[in-house]
Amino acid sequence: MQRLQAYKYELMPDGQQERQMRRFAGSCRFVFNKALALQKERYEQGEKKLGYAGLCKLLTEWRNGADTTWLSDAPVHPLQQTLKDLERAYSNFFAKRADFPRFKKKGQRDSFRYPDPKQIKLDQGNSRIFLPKLGWLRYRNSRKVLGTVKNVTVSLSGGKWHVSIQTEREVEQPIPQGEAVGIDMGVARFATLSDGTFYVPLNSFKRHETALRKAQQAMSRKTKFSSNWKRAKARVQRIHARIGNARRDYLHKTTTTISQNHAMVCIEDLQVRNMSKSAAGTTERPGKNVRAKSGLNKSILDQGWFEFRRQLDYKLAWKGGWLVVVPPRNTSRTCPCCSHVSADNRQTQARFACVECGFEENADLVGAINVLRAGHARFACEVSGAVMPPAAGTHRSDSGAAHCRA
Repeated sequence: MQRLQAYKYELMPDGQQERQMRRFAGSCRFVFNKALALQKERYEQGEKKLGYAGLCKLLTEWRNGADTTWLSDAPVHPLQQTLKDLERAYSNFFAKRADFPRFKKKGQRDSFRYPDPKQIKLDQGNSRIFLPKLGWLRYRNSRKVLGTVKNVTVSLSGGKWHVSIQTEREVEQPIPQGEAVGIDMGVARFATLSDGTFYVPLNSFKRHETALRKAQQAMSRKTKFSSNWKRAKARVQRIHARIGNARRDYLHKTTTTISQNHAMVCIEDLQVRNMSKSAAGTTERPGKNVRAKSGLNKSILDQGWFEFRRQLDYKLAWKGGWLVVVPPRNTSRTCPCCSHVSADNRQTQARFACVECGFEENADLVGAINVLRAGHARFACEVSGAVMPPAAGTHRSDSGAAHCRA
């Protein structure tokens, strides 16, 4: 079986290379925005949108134009990949998988991608990589790159440049290890497993919230776009990067442990976007308990539930396991002993007490047990070919490794 995997490292460029990378990222941003503006203009005039081939012809004109000759200083392949990204954004929008493409802004997700592996040279022994029009760049070699290099993405995050190397290699079909387990997600407990173990939440945003608030207040007192304002903004970005890095590290460690020890994982199909909607309401109909709901929304988003599910998906596929997604309805209100369903069963957020048979247990553990049972039922129906209600079902995605973000 083929495995696509990405390896991400911090780059150590010199001053000239860093200036070049900023120029290349700016050129890609300019091409994306110019192409998006052109597509919107054609739509307003009732014309058909241009495809990737048509945009590439215009890119050649832009590179040779008198006003944008500086585009020819950037490598052409990353500029073409920017047009591919725009084409993919349009496809996702029409397929209702994403919102309409938005214009890119300087300083937000600056990146560019080299798609041709023939132009890339990787020297792991000397911890350096060769990229067109940048030359050899040194990087912090924290682990070995396995497989054949397919493409390379250079990105700026938190004031530091990183390189992500995507590789492809052939691996043996793994045999899943361990038993099935159900997982109940929560705020007080990040993840509770049906075998009784649970993971405490990291709350990386909450830990850095005070420092972030002070940094943002200091930036708001500076004159916008001044040197002091730019330094204050860089400090805010570093804190945000630290929060994100801590959250991703915790999620990677947790999902790796779960995927290595269990052959099948059952998880709830939680709609995080709906669960974290604001309760403020409107002027005519103001919401209730807005402050409490705002704190709950912040805690939910701080956990990274969607990223947790995404990582479990491809890591279980790597191990040959299964991820079973079940509807979350009544998982915390159903008694695992007598199957009685009632809202009164859940006395508090943490305590479950069945009003029918008197069974008592932690509410999160009860939810995990019910998720496991629902997962077993869905898995059995999937294997037997029976028709299930329309909901997220069992899937085993061997191509899920393509979505790995190292």
